[in-house]
Amino acid sequence: MQIRLDGKNCLVTGANSGIGFATAEGLASHGATVYMLCRNKERGEAALNQIRSKTGNENVHLEICDLSSINEVKSFATKFTSMDKPLHVLVNNAGLLEHKRDTTTEGLELNFAVNVAAPYTLTELVMPLLEKAAPDARVITVSSGGMYTEPLNKDLQFSEGDFNGTRQYARNKRVQVALTEWWAEKYNSKGVCFYSMHPGWADTPGVAKSLPGLSEKLSGNLRSNDEGADTVVWLALQPKEKLSSGAFYFDRAEAPKHLKFAGTAASHSQINSIVDSIRSICGLPALG
Repeated sequence: MQIRLDGKNCLVTGANSGIGFATAEGLASHGATVYMLCRNKERGEAALNQIRSKTGNENVHLEICDLSSINEVKSFATKFTSMDKPLHVLVNNAGLLEHKRDTTTEGLELNFAVNVAAPYTLTELVMPLLEKAAPDARVITVSSGGMYTEPLNKDLQFSEGDFNGTRQYARNKRVQVALTEWWAEKYNSKGVCFYSMHPGWADTPGVAKSLPGLSEKLSGNLRSNDEGADTVVWLALQPKEKLSSGAFYFDRAEAPKHLKFAGTAASHSQINSIVDSIRSICGLPALG
């Protein structure tokens, strides 16, 4: 963890609180130029000033984007790629667990929009910048142990059956893990590596709001945000030769993606058709 990131550009989504904030601060403390992608300008500015003063790193910048809007994600990606700087690390951290079914102004189920559609669209659209940083570029997606409970499911927006936010969140997190494998294979020759990870159950504002029962039950035993972000920062710092692209990490070690007898492994064979669906939903051109 003594490795320095001076001169390297890192983009972190959902960076004004929780694990995203701790990740941005961790990367800044290692000398990286950090772009914090936040929805709320006031909270983003407060977090930015805090990170600058704590780390002494002035190369920390705020970018505003509401990740529930795919159009905003596209506008941000266009603006960001126009800077034409290599992007060494992209951290897809922003996440949401909304218990009641809610639809965005663009007609997408809200959890899916933030947890799947936005990170997929953002990653694909900043790929030219990641390729500029090759062979040392990496994309780290913050998933969750919740994904162990759900296989990949083609019903991406939970249109069938009674909506269950916790199940939808777990499904979204399973998609992230499968996408990481898919990306690792697709961009293998481009010098960009992909990792997903489980931060453990951290005492984040998101957990407190979305899973109050868990938050209370584990009170005092939840990880701090810094502990939750530890493996993200570790993945950003490690020489890629020590890591496995496409793998799922927990506590600085590769972890299984499926529990024994859970029957989720076979579901990953659906990823190609799921990617086609995501691209179509997000208005991205079909893959040739």
